[in-house]
Amino acid sequence: MKLLRQITIILLFVFLGELLNKFIGIPIPGSILGMVLLLVSLLTGIVKLKQIDEVSRFLLDHMAVLFVPAGVGLISVIGVVKDTWWILLLISISTTFLVMSVTGLVVKFTRR
Repeated sequence: MKLLRQITIILLFVFLGELLNKFIGIPIPGSILGMVLLLVSLLTGIVKLKQIDEVSRFLLDHMAVLFVPAGVGLISVIGVVKDTWWILLLISISTTFLVMSVTGLVVKFTRR
């Protein structure tokens, strides 16, 4: 029952994000909006970490499997990608370094 409650809390926030996306029309995916809402709720104490801890750990442990559908979807549009693969590679490499740098700076700032 505890796991069902935890997954319900997470899915509720994803649903709220989807509603915000649909009714307000923010150009951000609803699932991302839901996770931002969950983050704000965790930071403000509305939702306690122990309320979603086990399901969150499970999802993080199995994250690689969750990327399989995206990979299959990429293969289905290989005709479009084969002409612009080098641009996508350049963007992937540069954004990876950007994310790593920003993450490092944020961690350095928050540890002070």
